[in-house]
Amino acid sequence: MHFDLSLEEGKLLVRLARTAVEEYLKTRKRIRVPEGLPKKLMQSCGVFVTINSIQNGEKELRGCIGLPYPTTPLAEAVIESAISSATRDPRFYPMSLEELSSVVFEVSVLTPPQLIEVEDPREYPSKIKVGVDGLIVERSFYKGLLLPQVPVEWNWDEEEFLCQCCLKAGLPPDCWLMKGTKVYKFQAIIFEEEKPKGEVRRKILP
Repeated sequence: MHFDLSLEEGKLLVRLARTAVEEYLKTRKRIRVPEGLPKKLMQSCGVFVTINSIQNGEKELRGCIGLPYPTTPLAEAVIESAISSATRDPRFYPMSLEELSSVVFEVSVLTPPQLIEVEDPREYPSKIKVGVDGLIVERSFYKGLLLPQVPVEWNWDEEEFLCQCCLKAGLPPDCWLMKGTKVYKFQAIIFEEEKPKGEVRRKILP
């Protein structure tokens, strides 16, 4: 990571995500970035906000949207991604205010994606590490991204991770083996609520 974040800074980001969604669902207005935030949280950085609903103690994805590249100050990117994750993820209907008490927020702060250079595409699995790297697969106009926690949650190995990232991009699963496909990797610092509106912890991937 080009810079690290403390647990306190992570808590600020997760609470900012929840507050942004709550305010938007109540008033349809975007909150402003609070004054007096640590300078680190105003640096441009890629970020994803994941919202999971808790059903009988099990997590279920409810929305996940973000900005993969460091184009926006982090706190601003969290506000934008949180609102989009709650209301604009095309896989789900927009969240209601009532749902807020049964979802947990997770904020993943990303390193800038790096192109993985290989002589032969079959080398890709040896260049990535499940539990450490997130992936972006890009081919022509198609692009798919999966965060580092996804293959851990689904118990995928490196090859399956690459295949699933191709599918996410709307491409055939073996597209990573084709000439002209680009694969990027990135890492993430992840903070999550332990329960709805609960304590925030840093998520360590196995």
